[in-house]
Amino acid sequence: MALRTYKSVAPNIGERCYIDDSSVLVGDVTLGDDSSIWPLVAARGDVNKIQIGERTNVQDGSVLHVTRRTTQFPEGFPLIIGDDVTVGHKCMLHGCQLGNRILVGMGAIIMDGAVVEDDVFIGAGTLVPPNKRLESGYLYVGNPMQKKRPLKDSESAFLKQSAINYVMLKDEYIEDSL
Repeated sequence: MALRTYKSVAPNIGERCYIDDSSVLVGDVTLGDDSSIWPLVAARGDVNKIQIGERTNVQDGSVLHVTRRTTQFPEGFPLIIGDDVTVGHKCMLHGCQLGNRILVGMGAIIMDGAVVEDDVFIGAGTLVPPNKRLESGYLYVGNPMQKKRPLKDSESAFLKQSAINYVMLKDEYIEDSL
């Protein structure tokens, strides 16, 4: 695993986390307990912070980055990801905020300043433009994204179940490596 310090700031990893050896976490990256980072993920907290909550999984080939602080944007755009979030394969998350119990479908892109409230399903390949807000309880799809419909009960339940599935999987990987 590649945990790299940048300007004297090293990644901060919670308890019982799995980080694949092929992934790279640089600088101001915090990973909450029971979370997992899968093969070929790049998380670069060099010019701002990346904060990933508990029981969150970031799947293969995803890129996580931030936007620096400027006069126009004194806080810049950090990347904040909540608890029980599933980030699908090859996603791009850049300077956005994701709440809790979210599924980001494969290949989705979420841009600077976007805010995704709790309990949201983002379809595969969806583009969330800068500074958009995705309201809790809905499915969003398309390029650019559109609010498609309210989530079905089964979809809402799957948001949490997906996170649980990845906690169990990362536990198997950890056990297998002992």
